[in-house]
Amino acid sequence: MSSDTLANVATAPPPENPAVLPDTPRIVPRPRAGQWTAAALVLVLLALAATSVIRNEAFQWGLVADYFTSASVLRGLWLTLWLTAVVMVLGFALGTLLAMGRLSANPVLRTVSWGYVWFFRSMPILVQLLFWFNIGALYPEVFGVRTVNLMGPVTIAVVGLTLHEAAYAAEVVRGGILSVDRGQIEAAQSLGLGRWRRWRRIVLPQAMRSIVPPAGNMLIGTLKGTSIVSVIAVQDLLYSVQLVYHRTYQVIPLLMVATLWYVVVTSVLGVGQYYVERHYARGSERAR
Repeated sequence: MSSDTLANVATAPPPENPAVLPDTPRIVPRPRAGQWTAAALVLVLLALAATSVIRNEAFQWGLVADYFTSASVLRGLWLTLWLTAVVMVLGFALGTLLAMGRLSANPVLRTVSWGYVWFFRSMPILVQLLFWFNIGALYPEVFGVRTVNLMGPVTIAVVGLTLHEAAYAAEVVRGGILSVDRGQIEAAQSLGLGRWRRWRRIVLPQAMRSIVPPAGNMLIGTLKGTSIVSVIAVQDLLYSVQLVYHRTYQVIPLLMVATLWYVVVTSVLGVGQYYVERHYARGSERAR
């Protein structure tokens, strides 16, 4: 090959995209007219539904605005939030003990923990609350104190909801612990880390990645589920609006007040859950 030919080859500009040959056919995306038509139809239906709700005078949005921040509604909202927080803390504390019992090598602890989870997951929460509400028929006195004086409606709500919540929390915690690779626990043991330190530094941070999402759903479900305590005259958010519309007969506006407050609180909890999940997902694929 001559020196002129070599010079031309050396100075020739590289192709714009060496991976694409000149004769390669162009790939054209397949048109998705059906999907865009369906999306447009959904948007139209949503707009019609929103317009119907906003312009429907039966909702009486003026009354909704008046009662939204009324004192009785805010007291009911505060009790709902307090009840949700107490039940979640106590439920997960008891649920963690039950999860450790189910993972224990002791057959008695495993059996008792499994029996607890089986029993309380099998019984509807409304039945549990009504049972505790009528506990005085079985045990009129406990330690010399009348049961009626010992367990008021709020105490009954806390006990019933906590026992119910613990059964589900136990399975959430147990699933999170089982999601941790056994090899990492064995590696921590080989390094001489104590049991508590292994749980705190190795097991718990990784288990939280699997625990937080269902725990967040349980929190939101518990918030909405507290409305069931209105059947035993606990003045939560729903019971508070019921007291008002039983007096004023404005049923729809007061139900909308309760609905909007539930939507607001669950939305805030959903945002908090997102950031907690992102915190515990650091360093994993889900954090990217």
